[in-house]
Amino acid sequence: MQQRAIEIHDLYDELNRRDRRIWRRDEFMLGFVGDVGDLAKLVMAEEGARENPGGRAALEHELADCLWSVLVLARLYGVDLGDAFRRTMTELETSISAQLASPREPT
Repeated sequence: MQQRAIEIHDLYDELNRRDRRIWRRDEFMLGFVGDVGDLAKLVMAEEGARENPGGRAALEHELADCLWSVLVLARLYGVDLGDAFRRTMTELETSISAQLASPREPT
């Protein structure tokens, strides 16, 4: 997936270089924030809190857009996302398991 994401990123760079200029990493991050906002609206629509004229296809598209941005940002910042994901999931598992093993305090 990351290779495909980078191929599309490179195409965007080519297009932007021709029409204006390529995006800096911080501008790319701001675009991702906009995509997350769009995703939030679509999730709200899936939950019945707003209208969703795009339907399920719009949700799928926006999830893919967000994943694309994460994959590209990882590459732009030299993060091995596979290693980072495995390490983070192990940390979360350890933390959650420790919380589950300790007795629950009365409220």
